[in-house]
Amino acid sequence: MPRIVETIVTTFNASGEAHIAPLGLIDDGEHWIIAPFRPSTTLENLRINPFAAASHTDDVRVFAGAVTGRKIWPLLPTRTIKGERLADCVSHWELEVERVVEDDQRPRFLCTIVDEEMHKAWEGFNRAQAAVIELAVLTTRLHMLPPDKVENELKYLEVAISKTAGPREDEAWEWLMEKVSAWRQARFDQKTS
Repeated sequence: MPRIVETIVTTFNASGEAHIAPLGLIDDGEHWIIAPFRPSTTLENLRINPFAAASHTDDVRVFAGAVTGRKIWPLLPTRTIKGERLADCVSHWELEVERVVEDDQRPRFLCTIVDEEMHKAWEGFNRAQAAVIELAVLTTRLHMLPPDKVENELKYLEVAISKTAGPREDEAWEWLMEKVSAWRQARFDQKTS
């Protein structure tokens, strides 16, 4: 199984406007693969402008915000590609698409790092930060997973939040739980209608 690095990917439309999305970049040994689902802004942007910035951040609110409609985060210009990266990140990679492997569900953009930069020391994730990232991924798949699996995952992740969360993690968790609550309510409404 390949190594996957959870990061914030910034892509750019034809006008150069940035779009951020949380994505797991896949390490194939030679490339970093961006595999966005169809349809998505990230997919369309990579087709128009074959460059991306991958920002490695320790602020898990960015992951939670990106999947709950809070997509405005401070950005700074990249050094080598024409684009932007998160202003508050530990490090970032600037990626160029070398080739695309088409797929009906998730085309794979094979990228090379053309520049990378460290911005501050990384202290590592605590359990609550990891739980927020896992819940962010889970909330993007609520429509695909059995409800029992979702509820069991939530119970497990809540332990880490209750034991190790700081203010940022609590805020991110609250945003994600709003999305989970809406999903639960929609399921309830569907059952009772």
